[in-house]
Amino acid sequence: MAGGFKSDNDGMPVAEINITPLVDVMLVLLVIFMVATPMMENGIPLQLPRASAKALPKQEPPLTLSLTKETRVFLGKEEVPFSQLRAKLQQYFRTRNKKEVFIRADGALPYAFVAQAMATVKSAGIDRIGLVTLPPDGESASAK
Repeated sequence: MAGGFKSDNDGMPVAEINITPLVDVMLVLLVIFMVATPMMENGIPLQLPRASAKALPKQEPPLTLSLTKETRVFLGKEEVPFSQLRAKLQQYFRTRNKKEVFIRADGALPYAFVAQAMATVKSAGIDRIGLVTLPPDGESASAK
């Protein structure tokens, strides 16, 4: 039959789409993109200058503020009275650009004390505060 129509057993015409040309066009487009993409990544040809420079300084690890269940406060490994925490933090971060503190608080510590410590850290001008936790039982740290 002409026009791509077939008839079923009842004599009704059935329209079918021939997908072979569609597959051919898609394969041609795929080849074109595969050839054109590496050319686009090269960009503009440049001759970059050579320079000798010192290696970038290693990033210092963030400061850890540890809070024990006895409400003792440690900056790194040094114990600090809570009343002097703000001054010590300001002194520590006076010459540093990245102001970040990780708080490790004992789970038995009252929430109010942790909130006070966070407020003190924030009032010392610290931009970023992180809370250190352990993964739930049965999960490893690498599962994240």
